[in-house]
Amino acid sequence: METTSKPIQFDVSSIRRQFPLLAETMNGKPLVFLDSAASSQKPQVVLEKIDYYYRHLHANVHRGVYRLSQEATDAYEHGRKVARRFLNAAKEEEIIFVRGTTEAINLVADTYGRKYLNPGDEVIVSGLEHHSNIVPWQLACSHYSAKLRVIPVLDNGTLDLDAFRKLLNDRTKMVAVAHVSNTLGTINPIKEIITLAHDKDIPVMVDGAQAAPHATIDVQALDVDFYAFSGHKVYGPTGIGILYGKQKWLSELPPYQGGGEMIAQVTFDHTTFAELPHKFEAGTPNIAGAVGLGAALEFVMETGRETIASHEAGLLSYATEQLLAIPGLRIYGTAPDKASVISFLLNNVHPYDTGTILDQLGIAVRTGHHCTQPLMDRFGIPGTVRASFGVYNTTEDIDQLVAGVRKAASMLQ
Repeated sequence: METTSKPIQFDVSSIRRQFPLLAETMNGKPLVFLDSAASSQKPQVVLEKIDYYYRHLHANVHRGVYRLSQEATDAYEHGRKVARRFLNAAKEEEIIFVRGTTEAINLVADTYGRKYLNPGDEVIVSGLEHHSNIVPWQLACSHYSAKLRVIPVLDNGTLDLDAFRKLLNDRTKMVAVAHVSNTLGTINPIKEIITLAHDKDIPVMVDGAQAAPHATIDVQALDVDFYAFSGHKVYGPTGIGILYGKQKWLSELPPYQGGGEMIAQVTFDHTTFAELPHKFEAGTPNIAGAVGLGAALEFVMETGRETIASHEAGLLSYATEQLLAIPGLRIYGTAPDKASVISFLLNNVHPYDTGTILDQLGIAVRTGHHCTQPLMDRFGIPGTVRASFGVYNTTEDIDQLVAGVRKAASMLQ
């Protein structure tokens, strides 16, 4: 492999100072946090916005004529406005607050299934999917006697698009794919997938949980029908996320849950439902989560998504070079277009053993199947060690990782 120079650092030290938890220690060592694909750390601005909301603004939203409720509503709806800009959605009505990507996919699978799935119909997913983009569709297919079809994964971790073309047919009612693989880092050719599906009038749902922290997403340019991401992976709080849906689809789908907020008028004989987006936001929402998510997305946009992507691409290149220099180390997922995720194994060493030694050194990585058990079966392995990078990571973090893996190799092999 050609020698790769270290990435040009933007002011990452300034970025790191905005994340209080990165100053903590783990097992008596400075924390090296390399698990952002599971959940990212939170910048001070997000923590402060959430704290300010609870201290000074808290009231229920959309329901009070008093000033405090109106201010809380404004803060909550500001989060929606920011999410619309973040995705370049056409309208705020196309932005639905959910608990996260998992709930977004369940919402679409349930409501779309109720309206459109019939016996013999088919739903296509890919072999790269997180369980949360497999199980909801399995449940829908099981309930309506439809079939789940799978796009195969090639040896380098990319999707077999020729096989995908052959899967598309008149029975296909939905294509649901990840924008970025959480395990391999593969960036799927989403635009091409959407175009192929739309040529046959098939809608597409994209799991964007792993793309949102790393890439500029334009749902109008993609022409995607549904797009989902989680706040906690993009430097925001847990328990909040976004479902984008084209207005025509969201208007046609039935409500996901019933309760307050999602109604227009209720009698014991009949209920009419609220307009978008409130039709899909039953009950008191995660107001503080929406406030925090808005702050997180503003942080990302102000930092600059192209800047973040460039920084992380440099980290990925450097880490790949350094890790492959370790004898017996194998990287899974060698797609030419990748996000900042590396999954690897040391010879026949179980990933948990490698992860345990790294933990003792203060290095936080993810080990296991990463909620992609079918993908692990595809490669015939029990799991991997996964290092994933965020805006706050440095080449020094990677140097610590490499030294830790070398130590694990000397102890375990």
